[in-house]
Amino acid sequence: MDTQRFGDFVGVHRHGHVAELRLDRPKAMNAVSTAMADSIGAACAALATDRDVRVTVLTSTHERAFCVGADLKERNSFSDADLLRQRPQARAAYTGVLELPMPTIAAVHGFALGGGYELALACDLIVADRTAVVGLPEVSVGVIPGGGGTQLLPRRVGAARAAELIFTGRRVEAAEAHATGLVDQLVAEGQDATEALALASRIAANSPVGLRAAKRALRLGHGLDLRTGLEVEDGAWRSVAFSGDRAEGVAAFNEKRKPVWPGE
Repeated sequence: MDTQRFGDFVGVHRHGHVAELRLDRPKAMNAVSTAMADSIGAACAALATDRDVRVTVLTSTHERAFCVGADLKERNSFSDADLLRQRPQARAAYTGVLELPMPTIAAVHGFALGGGYELALACDLIVADRTAVVGLPEVSVGVIPGGGGTQLLPRRVGAARAAELIFTGRRVEAAEAHATGLVDQLVAEGQDATEALALASRIAANSPVGLRAAKRALRLGHGLDLRTGLEVEDGAWRSVAFSGDRAEGVAAFNEKRKPVWPGE
């Protein structure tokens, strides 16, 4: 398994066409410091240009946490000017995950709070084990979710439920999180990464051109009126209709064999 490090706190491990982006700051339960934000952003920038990656899975090396959000110990030493300077770096980490062109899956166990849950929300799917506790508690420390939470959570669970969760800042345990759509799949304790990687492998068996176009259509079409959304879909369809992947997919179907995707 190939491994590439991005600073001290992020590693990217390759499982064939699946990339596993590991949050690896265990001494701080993966709290997102300035250095870690830079690492996440750099890893995502590299993945975004890697045409061999068909699915990315976001995991954690900490036994009891996915990510506990912003590094408040570091923030406590910041002046207002420091905080303002850090903002673009923090945003680059969250938007880096959000804008990855291939399907993305978060594998969550333990605490996924604040910016930690926002990293998961930036993914297309969230697989959580039964130890998972998620939430956006930012208002309890005088700020708001600033890594996409106020925009991504209502798109996932609706405006009213998102408002209740953000205004109260309460923590939600795994069973309720699954029942209310805060996570997509609930698996046995300790199996979140295994199950997320298995799901990624199934997804990665499909056309990489098709997967990226489908994600683009899903993302760009969300929230649009139906007529405009269908135009977005048509544009995505046209981007794949004359591709090598489409030709290979049709040929493989007719020849009753597995496709060998050219990825173009």
